[in-house]
Amino acid sequence: MLQRRAAEARGAADFGWLKSRHTFSFGRYYDPAFMGFRSLRVINDDWVAPAAGFDTHGHRDMEIISLVLEGEIAHKDSAGHSETLPAGEFQLMSAGSGIYHSEFNPSATKPLRFLQIWIEPNVQGQAPRYQQKRFESTSPLTLIASPDGQEGSLELRQDAALWQLKLQKDQQLEHAIGNNRYVYVHLVQGQLQIQGAEQQVQLLPGDGVAISQEQLLQLHASADVQALWFDLP
Repeated sequence: MLQRRAAEARGAADFGWLKSRHTFSFGRYYDPAFMGFRSLRVINDDWVAPAAGFDTHGHRDMEIISLVLEGEIAHKDSAGHSETLPAGEFQLMSAGSGIYHSEFNPSATKPLRFLQIWIEPNVQGQAPRYQQKRFESTSPLTLIASPDGQEGSLELRQDAALWQLKLQKDQQLEHAIGNNRYVYVHLVQGQLQIQGAEQQVQLLPGDGVAISQEQLLQLHASADVQALWFDLP
């Protein structure tokens, strides 16, 4: 089963300094039909104005992944990390027993755009942890985060995996789904067609699709594709 989540149907927030689209219920946006998918709880597409950002705030027992699409993030947290995250790099902050952090656009002229992703962990109360990495692989699917850090990926406290999907125009890919596994795909850019056993969806930027009860998917890029591919329990 393929259930498309259209970009224009997402929740919206506009605070002047921050504009955001929410795939799932978040903040002031609430829809009981979209509370997350399996252990995937948040996908926020955030635009932050120059010299603005999120003041120090706390999290607990959540795996928080950021991918900068444009600009840079200046990150500081209560565990002593002070890092800059440029476009193209992934950050994974495991909040664990509790951590405070801030995120800021350090540019006085350029906007910041990034994806903020939350995955519920399968363990609680662990020590907070911070990871950051750029992945240069040219493979169609690059493993970004996994439970055991295989293939140099970030270590995720959940039986889940995050892959980055990159396809060139007209490229095709066949992908098998493991037994009792679920997939969520969020399209960052391009046009992507996904064919399941009986259904087909066409994704445009900002669209997502929740995939269940499928064994084999056929992918076709109508334009150069960048997407995030979540393999979930």
